[in-house]
Amino acid sequence: MSNDITFDPEQAIADAKAVDGLDDFGDTLHEEPLRRLFWSLDNEADLNAFGRAAMYQRVVDILATRLRVQAWLKRYPEIRDEVIEAPLVIVGLPRTGTTMLHRTIAADRRMYSPLWFETRFPCPDLDWDFTADGDRRITDAKAEVKAMVDANPELMSIHPMDALGPDEDIMLLEQSFYSFNIQSFAYLPSYDEWIEAQDHTPGYEYLKLLLQFLQWQKRRSGQQGQRWALKAPHHLHYMDLVFKVFPDAKVVQSHRDPVDTVPSLASLIYGVWVIYSDSADPKKVGEQWARKFANGMRHTMAVRESLPADAFLDLWFKDTVSQPLVEIEKVYAFLGMDLTPEAREEMAKWQDFNRRELRPPHEYTLEQFGLSEAGLKEQYREYRAAFIDD
Repeated sequence: MSNDITFDPEQAIADAKAVDGLDDFGDTLHEEPLRRLFWSLDNEADLNAFGRAAMYQRVVDILATRLRVQAWLKRYPEIRDEVIEAPLVIVGLPRTGTTMLHRTIAADRRMYSPLWFETRFPCPDLDWDFTADGDRRITDAKAEVKAMVDANPELMSIHPMDALGPDEDIMLLEQSFYSFNIQSFAYLPSYDEWIEAQDHTPGYEYLKLLLQFLQWQKRRSGQQGQRWALKAPHHLHYMDLVFKVFPDAKVVQSHRDPVDTVPSLASLIYGVWVIYSDSADPKKVGEQWARKFANGMRHTMAVRESLPADAFLDLWFKDTVSQPLVEIEKVYAFLGMDLTPEAREEMAKWQDFNRRELRPPHEYTLEQFGLSEAGLKEQYREYRAAFIDD
């Protein structure tokens, strides 16, 4: 790896086309965000040699995936007929227990959930035989997770990653470039400002298409689920689009004081930034992400006012941690599903195997990210008044 990597959009497109010899993207929606992203990566992110190579390859992977998805759609147009019925969408500020809640529910075999390797590489090779043994994505995903953890072992104490485990669908949104996921790897202020100002409908429509494709893949592989269990704090920023694209979505929102969650989120993102840049600034992390999620929470609160009260189920972090299966019973009642003995058993097994005390402690302070308790209370004043007891 070297600093010789050039963030040239045309070269990245050419490199992506060379992966499988494909040249049909289906549309040109990727071109403008690609150009703006590459400018920020080249001029603002101050990436180290590893970061330049990794970010360039990440984008080439996304472009190659878009080409491959288009090829699969041509071969199997019935993919677009897959019905994504009443998906469970778990949201909340990061670090509010959404990951634990999502992964526990995903232990129910009646649930489809996007696995880490599927969110990173949603499209298989063109000659995939519909078996795990023949799926190169799994090998590539395991190698990528290992490289990240080797570069910063503390990540496992903050947000444990498993290439074969359920994870956030924000990485599926990243496949359209309409997400904030790439900003969690590097400081990209110009791209961030531009992407925040865009209509993200194309991103959510592509998310639905990828879920249709993944559901089709899972069924071809012998899995029989009833509905999707999705999770991404990112949806707080675009809750209107969640219901626009998935009108029958059932949203569970988890709550915890931002004074506790935002510094923890900043610690997680800073832990990623330092992998890719030797000059990562923790205070820039704190400022950017406290602002982003304050805006996102205000958006979701406004959307909630326009929807029936039963469109959302509210849970609180302290309850999810202390009595997870009791809270999950509420989720299943909300979904109109029975929490079967089999599902309870699988969830209990997952909970026992993934106890928080088995992982190293996650240590950080507000001050290291330029944050203060008073500042966060003011920034999230409306949300705290509605959902958090002092």
